[in-house]
Amino acid sequence: MLKTALLLIVTFILVPVVSYYFDDPLTSEQSRILWNCIYICGGIALACFIVSEVSGNYSQVDKIWSITPIIYAWYIANAGGMNERLVLMAILITIWGIRLTYNFSRRGAYSWKFWTGEEDYRWAVLRAKPEFQGFRWHLFNFFFISFYQHGLLLLITLPVLVALKGNDNPLGCADYLLAVLFLAFLVIETTADQQQWKYQQEKHRRIKTGESLKGIYAVGFTHTGLWSWMRHPNYMAEQAMWVVIYLFSVAATGSWFNWSITGCLLLMLLFQGSSDFSESISEGKYPEYKAYQEKTGRFVPKF
Repeated sequence: MLKTALLLIVTFILVPVVSYYFDDPLTSEQSRILWNCIYICGGIALACFIVSEVSGNYSQVDKIWSITPIIYAWYIANAGGMNERLVLMAILITIWGIRLTYNFSRRGAYSWKFWTGEEDYRWAVLRAKPEFQGFRWHLFNFFFISFYQHGLLLLITLPVLVALKGNDNPLGCADYLLAVLFLAFLVIETTADQQQWKYQQEKHRRIKTGESLKGIYAVGFTHTGLWSWMRHPNYMAEQAMWVVIYLFSVAATGSWFNWSITGCLLLMLLFQGSSDFSESISEGKYPEYKAYQEKTGRFVPKF
């Protein structure tokens, strides 16, 4: 995981910089908006690092993962004169954020003591590994958990900034089609999360009451519904939604490639590494998980 994190950090620095300088230069207005977003991002990342170090809860970024893209999207839309395409993108991102915030909150992630709440189980697993002992864990928290992840959240939202170039290009059929696609993937993600929630709730209810785990619950992990088609249908839909957000910038500019594609590409890399790590834990917990991997695709179905 440490090597994966280092690769992600290096990629996070190189890919945006290289693609930025090979693309058309930003206007002075876009540059001003971008730098303001960077300042906001840096401040939030630093605050998350400090709170996580003081509290010992390293899910501070997770708590606002679904909130910061909304802030960036509406700031850019407002600074861009509330152009109808930018507003549409901001509305879609807001719907995404509200749903994801709800899904996270019902797992006990939020409390009036904002620094407390449920911590992602994977951080505890990582902290126990020899390569993350001592100061290395604090460096990992600073560079990866806090700054890399917040930087990524800004990057996936920046197609809204690129779409500002298309202010003179009104909304068209492509934009409406993309909005429908975004909402379709949102429904898939919502359904997958709900299926997983119901499965885990019932499984833990049975464990708590001393009932034997029979039928689908004997397996121990979600594998029915959308999960019978893909091992991570929610991750698939999440990645697809941000690809759609990028495609809005394509519809606005008429160019299939621009530097803001780096956000959704880096998000795909993150989900690849994250799912690798999650599945390595599941393999150790559930005897049948290996067979599930062999017959079920990760992000796309196996036929």
